[in-house]
Amino acid sequence: MITALFGAARMKLTRSRALAGLLLLGGAGFLALNVVAYNHAYAMTHFAGTGPRPKKPEEMPFTEKLGVLLGGLQVPRPRGTSTPADFGLAFESCRIPSTSGLVLGAWHVPRSDARALAIVVHGYAAEKSTVLREAAALHALGCAILLIDLRGGGESSDSPTSIGYFEAEDIAAAVAYARRTFAPRRLLLFGHSMGAIAILRAHRVHAIQADAVIVEAVFDSLLNTVRRRFDPMPVPSFPSAELLVFWGGRQLGFDGFAHRPIDDAAGMNAPILFLQGERDPSARVEDGRRVFAAVRSPKRFHIFPGVGHENAIARAPEEWRSVVGEFLANALPAPLPD
Repeated sequence: MITALFGAARMKLTRSRALAGLLLLGGAGFLALNVVAYNHAYAMTHFAGTGPRPKKPEEMPFTEKLGVLLGGLQVPRPRGTSTPADFGLAFESCRIPSTSGLVLGAWHVPRSDARALAIVVHGYAAEKSTVLREAAALHALGCAILLIDLRGGGESSDSPTSIGYFEAEDIAAAVAYARRTFAPRRLLLFGHSMGAIAILRAHRVHAIQADAVIVEAVFDSLLNTVRRRFDPMPVPSFPSAELLVFWGGRQLGFDGFAHRPIDDAAGMNAPILFLQGERDPSARVEDGRRVFAAVRSPKRFHIFPGVGHENAIARAPEEWRSVVGEFLANALPAPLPD
């Protein structure tokens, strides 16, 4: 009898120790996952030194993907490689004050017979020279141009990037600067990827006014686009994506789960053209369509066959110019009467 009791007690103690060990192991694993997520979030939002832009995850071999999973993807500060002069355009450099003491670098490309002034905005981990093709095409279609560097890149002040959340303040600052400096009769906003997200948010949060808007490669929420980053990786997105969004928001002082362009789209008050790549892995067509559905102003949606998360004008220049030209002819007919 006593032996049986001792045996049962010993078994119960063994089970308790095993359970405690499992809980300790699980806790250590969850802590390690949070540390990795914290480091990833920091790497995504804080540019690191100089150097070439890293490959996209889907372009990496398996061993590189594993290295990125453990250490995060280090993104160098975006630096310009060309100017409007490389496209035969005369320009002047500008400095635009934004929030928190930040200053944005910009280029102004004038046009005396402009149908509008187009503010042209780049995407994530990029700077204003990466949208020079779009700027040149819009200039040829009758627009004066203001290309801006969002915070943290190009000729702008050093700053983390918030994937469009605080960059909306830069859009509002650029619009205010353009109106008081150039007094355009009409204003067009063009944004690629993060630039498009910042434009949508600026309409809702800062109540900016534009006469027409073009957005390319939009995602519907920060959480969804972070989840997409895990598709080519050898791990599931849950709960890593949620932890990345949580820690990224905590580091920068905002709620990452509330960063939802699909909600910002309801504030759009101008005719808007959506441009989306058919094979975009980061901002999928269905994501863009959800944002498109939330817009209440006049709108159009165009899909570029075979185009991924890239500047569509580089892959389909004639199609891009045709679609954008048709939109401008309807939204901003030219020339304006004197």
